[in-house]
Order: sequence, then structure tokens, then C-alpha cells
Amino acid sequence: MDVAMAPVLEGSRIRLEPMTMGHLEGLSAVAFDDRLWRYTLDRLRTRDDVERYMRTAIRLGETGIAMPWVTVLKAGNRVIGSTRFMDLDRVHKTTEIGWTWLAPEFQGSGLNAEVKLVQLTYAFEELELNRVALKTHHENLRSQAAMRKIGAVEEGTFRNYMVMPDGSLRHSVWFSIIREEWPRVRSLLETRVRATQPSA
Repeated sequence: MDVAMAPVLEGSRIRLEPMTMGHLEGLSAVAFDDRLWRYTLDRLRTRDDVERYMRTAIRLGETGIAMPWVTVLKAGNRVIGSTRFMDLDRVHKTTEIGWTWLAPEFQGSGLNAEVKLVQLTYAFEELELNRVALKTHHENLRSQAAMRKIGAVEEGTFRNYMVMPDGSLRHSVWFSIIREEWPRVRSLLETRVRATQPSA
């Protein structure tokens, strides 16, 4: 099977680089904040945790069903987070954007909107996908609000969808953007990205 690897995706302030083990030190430098993992199945607290996380993502990328990236701030060429396509289905032309996180100091900066803009542009305009899904923990209201803000449509909740590390049950709230909605979503994202650009 000819597996297409994740490409480099360029934004104005960020660059998404295909994840390699060469990014281990960069990700380890920004990953150890419990706030990042509150709503996830992973808890990255040591360099070994980050290495395991990365090896799993890279292995999935090698199968063709995922595209893992690290998020690099162009100013200073600094690794500040990660994101990926998951469950990439080239027959039905769908994927999910997930495992997206930024170091806390960059949250609320507009950089996540830029990450989504370059990912969705690639999904709809290069891969010609029909649907991009996103999901989040039912208690992660900030994430849900962010998905609505970019124009994603809430589809419903998968109840008792996951067992969290503390044994609690997670319901997953699903959103999606479909091809017909992409022009509107792109306009919203471009406006947000422009609004958060540093003034000259």
C-alpha cells in the first residue's frame, strides 16, 4: 500500500511538521502541565511518557490512518504542541482532527485557529475530503465553545464512550465540518487569524 506521509503545513506564525522522534526534546519541554491532559486518556508527566506517546502516533502514521504533526512557532523555531489527523479514510474521504494541544502560554493567542486553518485547508483542498470530525470530553466546555466558534456543527453525544484514567466515564461530544460548509468555515478562520496577528 502506498502510504502518504504527513506533509509540512505552513501558516503565517506556525508550521506543522510531520512528527519524528527528533521532536522528542522539543515536545518534552512543553508537555508537562497537567492542565493539558485533564480531559484526555494520556497523562504525560515524564520524558518516557512523551516518547511512548510519540512512538504510538508515528506508528499509526506509518499505517496511513493517521497524520501526526508537531506545532512549531516560527518565531524562534520553537515546538509548542502537537495535533494529528486520525481515522483517515481515503475511500469515504473522512478524517478526525484530534490530540490537539498547545503549551498553556500559547492558548488564547489565536495560534490554534491558525493550526485548524492549515489542517482544514489541506483536508478539503488537497485531500478533497468530504468530512472532518472533532470530538471532546463532555466537561470540556472550552473546547466545545472553540469548535462552535470556528463553525463546526455539533452532531450529538456518544454516552459512556471512554473510561478515563481516574475511572470516571467520559461522554464524547462530536462536531463536524463538511465540504459544503468549508467556504464559510475558512472565512471565519481567516478572519480570526488576521485579528490575532501582531500589529506591524
